[in-house]
Amino acid sequence: MKSLPLYKQIQQDIRRLITIGRLREGDRVPSEKELAEKYRVSQITSKNALLGLMEEGLLVRIQGKGTFVLSRPEAALELDPRASMGALAYRSGRIGLVLPTMKTRVDQRILDYIEKHATAAGYEVLLRITRESQQEEASVIASFLKQGVDGIIIFPVENETYNDSILRLSLDRFPFVFIDRYLKGIKSYSVNSDNIGGAREAVERLLAKGHSAIAFISPEITNTVTEERALGLEQVFLERRASIDKTLWCLLPLDNIASGRAEQTMAAFLADRPEVTAMITANTELCHYAWKAAHSLGRPVPGELELVTFDSPDLPGISYIRQNEEEMCRLTMELLVEQINGKYEMRRLIVPVDYVEAPKL
Repeated sequence: MKSLPLYKQIQQDIRRLITIGRLREGDRVPSEKELAEKYRVSQITSKNALLGLMEEGLLVRIQGKGTFVLSRPEAALELDPRASMGALAYRSGRIGLVLPTMKTRVDQRILDYIEKHATAAGYEVLLRITRESQQEEASVIASFLKQGVDGIIIFPVENETYNDSILRLSLDRFPFVFIDRYLKGIKSYSVNSDNIGGAREAVERLLAKGHSAIAFISPEITNTVTEERALGLEQVFLERRASIDKTLWCLLPLDNIASGRAEQTMAAFLADRPEVTAMITANTELCHYAWKAAHSLGRPVPGELELVTFDSPDLPGISYIRQNEEEMCRLTMELLVEQINGKYEMRRLIVPVDYVEAPKL
């Protein structure tokens, strides 16, 4: 036991208590603070322990009340058989929130702001994390429906396709809203940042500084966010009647990023393109890899190369596109409540972004 990381020790103890029946379905588990005090660890450690068990489907977080052992999926139907996928015959006062990860600050801010605006609207939030798995996403949606939630907010996984559970939500007009991403071909409510406008701003600013060889580094174009950010870049060159040099695009397969090979791939990409003087990365994870790759080649950022990314990377000398997550979450809750109250006017809302110029070092 002592050889295990501290957060795993906490998880193992909670699993054991569930196994032996000391913690039963629906029981509240100790809070992050209580666990931190008991195990003499930081609250970050205890929080990570609980998040991991939520990802496994053992626990569920109910905003304002705490974290609980997940009840049986059929329990909600036993409480009220009128709850169905097609329409809610009663109100539970709960909504489901589906997030792909909790790794980034964007994910964490979305959770915080959804909870804030859900509480203001009189709803409790049940959180589940899919770990970017479509299979898990489908399972989570089915679980929420069986628990009788009034609506669902979905941050969909990175993929070109979508699972049948989401299509069924749309066909049955069950209250749900996509946040940050949306899926083509599905009629739905969605709230997104102005990804096209943000990318355009980044390119225009770099061109104004005299950069002509601008690299674009992104995951493979597998969802609407990455597609729109690439489109914004293309639009600027097309409007200027300039050629788009896609040999300066580094599109990384998702398994390349997940396996930790992204930095090596970017270093090879930059080494073959000494003409590059600036880079735009599609997210903060790739920004960190690009920053390390540039430094490994003796082309530091800032200095030899200029780097712009989406969302704050917490690295010196890097400008970034700042999304307004609170406004996104406020609008998302408005659209969800609208549906719960029986009004259906499907639409997509775009939230403006800001360009934050890095201070000169």
